[in-house]
Order: sequence, then C-alpha cells, then structure tokens
Amino acid sequence: MSLVAPSTRRLGRMLRALLAASLALTLTAQPVMAQSILRDAETEAYLKEISAPIVAAAGLQPGNVDIVLVGDKEINAFVAGGQAVYIHSGLIEAADNTNEIQGVIAHEVGHITGGHVIRFGEGARGATGITLLSLLLGAAAMAAGSAEAGMGVMMAGQQAALGKFLAFNRVQESSADAAGVGFLNKAGISGKGMLSFFLKLRKEEYRYASTYAEVDPFMQTHPMSGEREATLSADVLKSPAYNNKTDPALDAKFKRIKAKLIGYMDDPTTALRKYPESDQSAAAHYARAYAWHRGAYPDKAVEEVEKLVASDPKDPYYRELQGQILLESGKPKEAIGPLRIAVQGSRSSPLISSLLGHALLATEDPALVPEARDVLKVAVARDRDNPFAWYTLGMAYSRLGDEPRAQLATAERYALLGNDRLAMASAEAAMTRIPRGTPDYIRAEDIALSARAAASQRKK
Repeated sequence: MSLVAPSTRRLGRMLRALLAASLALTLTAQPVMAQSILRDAETEAYLKEISAPIVAAAGLQPGNVDIVLVGDKEINAFVAGGQAVYIHSGLIEAADNTNEIQGVIAHEVGHITGGHVIRFGEGARGATGITLLSLLLGAAAMAAGSAEAGMGVMMAGQQAALGKFLAFNRVQESSADAAGVGFLNKAGISGKGMLSFFLKLRKEEYRYASTYAEVDPFMQTHPMSGEREATLSADVLKSPAYNNKTDPALDAKFKRIKAKLIGYMDDPTTALRKYPESDQSAAAHYARAYAWHRGAYPDKAVEEVEKLVASDPKDPYYRELQGQILLESGKPKEAIGPLRIAVQGSRSSPLISSLLGHALLATEDPALVPEARDVLKVAVARDRDNPFAWYTLGMAYSRLGDEPRAQLATAERYALLGNDRLAMASAEAAMTRIPRGTPDYIRAEDIALSARAAASQRKK
C-alpha cells in the first residue's frame, strides 16, 4: 500500500505480474529487504520526532511504529505489513518542508490502522476468481477450435479482474487519505502539506500521461491526485489546525536532512550544482561535504565539515560526519575524538556508537579494544537490527580472545542477513563453549532453533 501511484509503464509490469500470479492462486509482494534500506542517525531521529504526534493520534504507540528510509530516487512511500512506514529518499528530496512529509506519514499510518496490508487478499481473491473463470472459458473455446475467440475471452477476463482489483485498491487509498486527515487534525498539524504534496503527484500524472497515454482513472491503483485533492480540500480547509505553523526548528532539520540525502544519493556533480559554493547555509555545507566525500575529494569534504563544526562544535551529527570522513579517509585515530563527542551528544545513538567502535578497532591499538567492545555492546543492545555493529562486535570479542561470544555475534549477524546455514553453525559453535543456562547460551540456542526451522521450512 503506497501513497503514490506508479508510472504507467511500471504499473503495466506490476499488473502483468499480478495476473500471472493468479495461475498459482497466490499474490505476493516484493520483500522490503530486497530494496536498499538507508540507516542514518539524524534522519531516523527526525522522522521519529515528526511522526510521533501522528502515531499517537492514531492510537498507536510511537515506540512501536518504525519510519524506515529506503534508498530509492522514486517519489513513493508504503507500508508492507506490521507497524512500519517506508519512505523513499526521493520523496524527501521532492518535498518542500516538514509538513509535506507529515502528510505522507499520516496517509501511510492510515493504511496501518485500516489493516489494509492484511486485507490485500480480499481484493486479490475476487480478481483471481474472475481470471480463473476467463482462463477456463478461453481454454474451452480453444478446444472447440476457435483460438482467436479463446484468447479474446481470456484477455477480457483479465481486464475485468484487473478492474475489480484496482477498484478495491482505490477504496483503500481513499480510506487512508481520510484517516490521515483525521490524525493530522487530532495532532494539531495542518493538512496544507498533504494537499501541496498531492499537487506534486498530479504533475507527475500529467507528465506520464503526455509521455505514454491519457490516464484512465479506472485503471489506476490510486484515485487520481486531482480527485484526492478535491476530496481532501473540504476536510482540510475546515480543520481548526489548518493555519497552524510548523515549528521552525523542524523545518531547519528538514533542510539538513534533504541536503545530506542529495549529497549522498545524487551524483556529486548534480549535488554540487544544487548547492553551489555561493550558498553558505548549513544545509549547503552538509550537501557539499557528502558530495565531495563521495567524489573522493577528502580535503574539500573536511573543509566543508570544519565550517559546520565551527558554527556548532557540540552538534553530534556534524561531529559524526567529521569522524566518518576521517575514518573513511584512512585516519581512524583522528576520527575517535569527533565520534566520542557525537556519541555523547546523541545520547549514545546506536548507529554513531557502532561507528565509534569501528574507528577504535581500525586503529589496531590493543589498548582501545575493550572500549570498542563496551561501546558496541551498548549499540547492539539498543538496536539489534544492525548487521555491521554485530560484525564489528564479533571482531572486538575475537581480538580479546573471547571466541564463543565472537561466534555468537557472528550468529546474530548472519541471522539478520537471512543466512540460516551460517547462523545455525555459528550459534551451535558458540553453545559448545558458553556456559549452559546463561543469557548468552539461551540466545545462541534461540538463533540455532530459529535458523533450523527456517531452513526446514524452505526445503518444504
């Protein structure tokens, strides 16, 4: 379930896949992990902050809803089961302010509270029944000697099935729109951003319509953006929160987030064109630092970061970037100071802590290994879903001669990566040398059992 309707060409590919799936009587969604998940401490903190009032207004616990950043230039956001909203980096780049991002999040939370991913099968079952009937009738016509008539019946049936499925999907999208407006109202957040973002979507529709073919509103996964805008306008305009302003501090954070994403995701030349040297704002320094770093100009990257640090020496994210550039430029000892400041300033952010642990180990100084282990233990305790942190912790344990816990950390890493065979082997190796009944032993046992069950299920 996503906020944005796909392009005509991509929609065609998706629909063909849906129709083909009916032959197997199943409809499956592409795994989210097949896409690139971006982890950034500052971005995750920002998305959590701006979504918290919306999530609370929806009757959910903010700590139980994840806002996940996907490294994809397409303007899109979606939910894929559970309480997680996935936002493409391209959507943040296309947005103009925090309020537009909040409008997107409100819509997607509407999908979560509506149980739309769970109910996806309802629409699929009706479409599948029509498709199967058309296949049977078409096959009968072919058997009777009329191949042309048979193909016509099949294609007409598929078109009808497709229309039924898309109609079901459009109802869900409209429902998520209405729910999203309600959440914004309850949270005291203006719906202006939701409306202005739909205007962007309408422009996208017109662009694709002129490129391929006139858009048929009955063959879309979503209601037309113009219709959505008209429907929502009445509710948004009468909202008591309509004229509420976004906290300027949040929009300042948005500009930083957008700039760093452009610096990281865009081609360096493009990023530098969007943020020329004449722009001396914090956001521009951020974008250029990432662009120069990605373009293999470490001195220029450091120069940009130093300007940021000079403006606010205690900013943890400026210090994080400073440490990252130094570390990845082959200067781990110089990176430790900035990263220690970043960890302290971010209240031991797991992502920043794992970077500090990496820097401490990269110095190859044995005296720093115990600190690396302790920092990384805190990191994985607060964020267990970071394979790199587990890998680095395993290295720290290994250098300290604690091979059983190095094997346990390795098992954690392989379990996250979905490598059941190596997760099970590493966990079982750890169990042979970790005292039975201890928390570490029980955890290793859990990993081994889960990996064995997953492997067995795949064989079936």
